[in-house]
Amino acid sequence: DPGYEHFKIAEKSHGNWIKLYLEGNNSEILLNLGKKVLKQYLEALKTLSSSLSKQVAQYDMYSMMVGTVIIMEVLLLLLLSVPKALSSRAEFEVPLSPPLFSLLFYLMCLMLCAVHVIVCTSAESLCYFCSMSWLTAVGVMMLISALMCGILSAIAKIFENSRLRLKNPVVSSSSWSEIDVLILAGTIGHVLSLGASSFIEEEHQTWYFLINTLCLVLCQELCRNNFLLKECDPQHSTTVKQNFDGIGEASECKNIDIPAAGNSKSSKATSSAEFLKGSDKWISLASPWIILLCCRLLRSLNQTGVQWAHRPDFGHWLTSSEHKSELSFLAAVSLLMIFFLVQRRCSLVSKIAMALGLLGIYSYRASIGNVIFPWQHDSKDISKGITEARFVYVFVLGIVFTGTKDLLKSQVISADSSMKSTGLWEMYSGLVLLAALLFRPHNLPVLVFCLLIQTMMTKYIWRPLKFDAAQITIMHYWFGQAFFYFQGNSNGIATVDVSAGFVGLEGYVEIPAVFLTAFATYTGPLLWAIHLLCYLSSEVSRNSAAVGHGCFCYALMHSIPVAIYTVFITGLRYHLFIWSVFSPKLLYEGVRVFITAAICLFFTAMDQNQSHKVQ
Repeated sequence: DPGYEHFKIAEKSHGNWIKLYLEGNNSEILLNLGKKVLKQYLEALKTLSSSLSKQVAQYDMYSMMVGTVIIMEVLLLLLLSVPKALSSRAEFEVPLSPPLFSLLFYLMCLMLCAVHVIVCTSAESLCYFCSMSWLTAVGVMMLISALMCGILSAIAKIFENSRLRLKNPVVSSSSWSEIDVLILAGTIGHVLSLGASSFIEEEHQTWYFLINTLCLVLCQELCRNNFLLKECDPQHSTTVKQNFDGIGEASECKNIDIPAAGNSKSSKATSSAEFLKGSDKWISLASPWIILLCCRLLRSLNQTGVQWAHRPDFGHWLTSSEHKSELSFLAAVSLLMIFFLVQRRCSLVSKIAMALGLLGIYSYRASIGNVIFPWQHDSKDISKGITEARFVYVFVLGIVFTGTKDLLKSQVISADSSMKSTGLWEMYSGLVLLAALLFRPHNLPVLVFCLLIQTMMTKYIWRPLKFDAAQITIMHYWFGQAFFYFQGNSNGIATVDVSAGFVGLEGYVEIPAVFLTAFATYTGPLLWAIHLLCYLSSEVSRNSAAVGHGCFCYALMHSIPVAIYTVFITGLRYHLFIWSVFSPKLLYEGVRVFITAAICLFFTAMDQNQSHKVQ
């Protein structure tokens, strides 16, 4: 690089100047040489700066376009698979075998390879994709061709099915409910908002607005099912009784199945209307408003984003040294609440492990000086808390191991749904205990409200209203996104709590530190995803394809914004805030893709319906 060459010349001249200076030469020659060295350094810096500016403005467009095409092809395949994936059989099969033996596939491969040769031989700047081996490049071209042929094959099947429907028309009375309209409008609105830097900086506001609106729509649904439907259909209200707890109690409406995604609104209302009696009815009606109150309190706990991040919040008040007693009391109450909300479905051994683990968490926070014990008047004896944290890790691993053992028994030895539900819940409990350890003390109420909202929505909203698996999945996804920001996260790298990666470690150990930091950052989405699996697994008796539907919808809900955002940032690559706003958001989404893939793999492994198909 010319700038580097100038720098080496200046460096050599500088060496000559130092020699003259050390020899005690104070003549005009030394002064002139000094001025010359200074001028050479400044010219070298200017040339280097210019060179770097040119490199920043140059993007590897060919590699970017190849990646974007693959992402959009996968998204299109997912969208085309929606009818079959959400059917009663929950089939998701990519039709790749027939296209691989078609003439179109080989023609596309040849054409793409020719384009690759032309681009790589004529490229002036370095191209990442061109620097790959030919074997890898040809593999990528084959993947693009196979995906394109699969898309064309899926479109052809859709047209064929639509032709059959025209010949044999079936009367369809399906209509969209308010929940369906909100889900569609919310998803489209959020995706479109990713094209604006201000909306990315304040994305938490979008999710807060969506979950608040969702609560209001749920309130309307509850009122309709408890009052309006009862008045419109008195005969039905006398024959259909509510099994409100939904676990193990007899009911006259046992034969009611969860409606499929395509069922009409009226048939859904008829099948899912279960009128609550006594206090349960009023708790159900009040639950959306209680959830709204919880969300409002959580917003005050952590200010996030850019515009209002500087404003003081309740979290700052709690973490100040003057309010350590208040923080200690809040942390103790939060840990007690976590135990009572989680332990109800755990085995006795897991309950004991959970109690000891939560006690260990408070001891860990006290040892590092975040909180104090009632008998402790100062915090002079501060340590790293390594022993206490490792004590908690033992119980986390124990609970997760117990859950894994139950899951393996239910999957391999006997298909016992109750054992499977217990195993899933114990794994969930282990993750909650790990989250409580990694969260800072002032953030423990976020975990409490997360568990409380999940409990209330399960018992008082989802089970009485009997939403289908797709709707339940999208609600879980929305709340998971909102809790990501309730934790105090944002789309900026500065809000990542890297201290979580050192809990229980004496120094930096790469793999555990990366895992703990990622888990602490994405705790909200992860806990809501695992809770979704626990809920859908308990509903398998009513809808055998519930877990499959949930897995597909969860993958689709994350794929849509990621794919569209990739297109947006490719177009906005010269935007003023491309590196400060758009790039960090892409990094967050990239990590989230890996987490979503892991979640979907876990869903597939737990899908009893899928395992029967494999057998």
